[in-house]
Amino acid sequence: MLFEDLSLSKSIQKAVFEEGYTEPTPIQEQSIPLVLSGRDLVGCAQTGTGKTAAFAIPIIHQLHRIVGSSKKAKVVRALVVTPTRELAVQIGQNFDTYAKYTNLTQLTIFGGVSQNPQVDTLRQGVDVLIATPGRLLDLHKQGFINLDHLHTLVLDEADQMLDMGFVNDVKKIVKLTPKNRQTLLFSATMPIAIRELAEMFLTDPATVTVSPVSSTAEKVEQRLYFVEKSEKRNLLYHLIKNENLTDVLVFSRTKHGADNVVKALRKKGIPAEAIHGDKSQNARQRVLDAFKNKEVGVLVATDIAARGIDIDQLPFVINFDLPNIPETYVHRIGRTGRAGNGGIAISFCGKDEHPYWKDIQKLIKVDVKTISDHPYPWQSGNPVTSNEKPKNSNRSGGAHKSRKSANAKQNKKRWY
Repeated sequence: MLFEDLSLSKSIQKAVFEEGYTEPTPIQEQSIPLVLSGRDLVGCAQTGTGKTAAFAIPIIHQLHRIVGSSKKAKVVRALVVTPTRELAVQIGQNFDTYAKYTNLTQLTIFGGVSQNPQVDTLRQGVDVLIATPGRLLDLHKQGFINLDHLHTLVLDEADQMLDMGFVNDVKKIVKLTPKNRQTLLFSATMPIAIRELAEMFLTDPATVTVSPVSSTAEKVEQRLYFVEKSEKRNLLYHLIKNENLTDVLVFSRTKHGADNVVKALRKKGIPAEAIHGDKSQNARQRVLDAFKNKEVGVLVATDIAARGIDIDQLPFVINFDLPNIPETYVHRIGRTGRAGNGGIAISFCGKDEHPYWKDIQKLIKVDVKTISDHPYPWQSGNPVTSNEKPKNSNRSGGAHKSRKSANAKQNKKRWY
């Protein structure tokens, strides 16, 4: 199928063609006709599948027909709610790209920066508003945002919004919109909490699922290193240096951990930067630009910050810490070798992370090659037989042991 078969307006087709796209991706092919027909939609798709264009293109088409070249005051007719600033910016860029031959305007609003320029643009009127939940509710409360004329509401990366504790904000936002709106919900995973959310907010939705979670793992070359926890930084340096790795995205489970990895690499003369929630919007953008422009060869990120990084076809992704949610592993390695390019995903597994690795294996159902020929292997205990659960590694020698049972923790981590 070609984009021209999707009966889109000529202005959009022209913009899409100029971006070099002639064929829609599977999620676009399935979603665009459904959205154009006015259906509510639940889309299960990961980053890198083209899902932003899957909702941006049909929304632009619909609004272009409603607004046309009219000179009337603009009102918010489409609202996209997304969890992070980076994602909001990226979605805004998509709307700008595909709407450049229409007279639609979009505004992206998020916290962490002055609200004044955002308020000035809102006063002039916009057709499409892309927002993070906090800033949206804040500006609405101040009376700067009116959603009475809303045609389409998009909840993007819904699982991540729940993960970040935005569920009540999302419910408040939905209440501010008209009952007869069209609602589109996109999520990389579909845990029970998301299905419940969809039942609450959507009316008879169509469901589109693309590339089941484990299939990404089959396309990426994966390598596993069993390594002593205290030697992970040395192993990272060893690999970067000896294998001459550049354009490397390294995942850390915590912000503090990300900063420490960067410090260790810089000490050894490797230009590295961290990106996480504690950095200001401008600082994050500078880091991203430096990485894209190859001024920095290693980017260390937390999962939440990485969701919003729009960098395609990374040659290397390194899991410095294994995630405790197996699906997150698949998202991470999905950042490598996009658009058919081969990529390599390297994972470090400390003794305390072995249970996580077992959970990941159950999900991906792929035999991952274990690299044992390296200078920092586990000192004792065989990875295959070790069955311990991760211990609380606080510095006070475990004095503050959690009172929750291992089972409760095991169950909790599945919840978003």
